[in-house]
Amino acid sequence: MNSVPHSRQPRVPSRRERHRTVTRERLFRAALRLFAERGYLETTVEDITEAADVGKGTFFNYFPSKEHVLATFGDERVAVIERAAEEARRTRGPVLPVIKNLATYLAGLSAETPELLRSIYAANASSAPARAEMQKRIRAARGLMTEMFAIAQQRGEIRAGLSAQALARLTQLIFHGVTLAWALSPDSGLLQTTEAVWDLITPAFSLPQPAKKRSPENAGKAGSRR
Repeated sequence: MNSVPHSRQPRVPSRRERHRTVTRERLFRAALRLFAERGYLETTVEDITEAADVGKGTFFNYFPSKEHVLATFGDERVAVIERAAEEARRTRGPVLPVIKNLATYLAGLSAETPELLRSIYAANASSAPARAEMQKRIRAARGLMTEMFAIAQQRGEIRAGLSAQALARLTQLIFHGVTLAWALSPDSGLLQTTEAVWDLITPAFSLPQPAKKRSPENAGKAGSRR
C-alpha cells in the first residue's frame, strides 16, 4: 500500500526573522507618525530611529532612504489594488462594483490620516526622489485599474470606443484630487464624498443596465392596483 504523503507544514519564521519584521514595522510606523506630525522634509533619519528606539544605523538595514518609507506606504495601497484586480479577473459578475468598492476602501484607509496625507502630497511636490518613488506606484496602480476597466468593457459594462487606459487615468486623477481636497480641509466625510463622486462619474461611461422583466405574477398584481 502506498503511504499517504504528509501535507507540507508552513515554515515557521526564526526568532531572528521575527525580530527583523518587528523592527522594520516599528521604524515604518515611527516614520509615518513623524511625517504626519512634523512633515516629511523636516523629519530626519535620526528622528525616526530615536522615535523607534533603535540604533542610528539600524534604519539603513531596512530602508535605503526616507523615500523608501513612502514607497512602502505606496506598496501597501498597490497591494490593495492588486487584490481588487484579482477579484475582477475571478468574478463572473460585473466589475464596476468591484472598482467602486476599491475606491471606497482606499478612501476609508485615507480618512484615518489627513495629516499624513498632507505630508505625502507636500513631499511629492517638493522632493524629486520622493516624487520618483511615488510615481512608480501611481503607474503600477494605473496599470491594474486599466486592466479592470478593460474587463468591464469586455463584459459590456462600459460603452464601446472608450479607452480603458484613459478611463483609469482620469479616474485616478479625480480621486487623487478628491483625496487632496479632503486632506487640506477634512471637514466632511471622505468615504461619503468618494461614493458620491463615483456615482456622479460612472453614468458618463457605463452602459445602462437592462431593466428587469417583471414576472407575470407581479405584472398581474401591478394591473390589479390600477
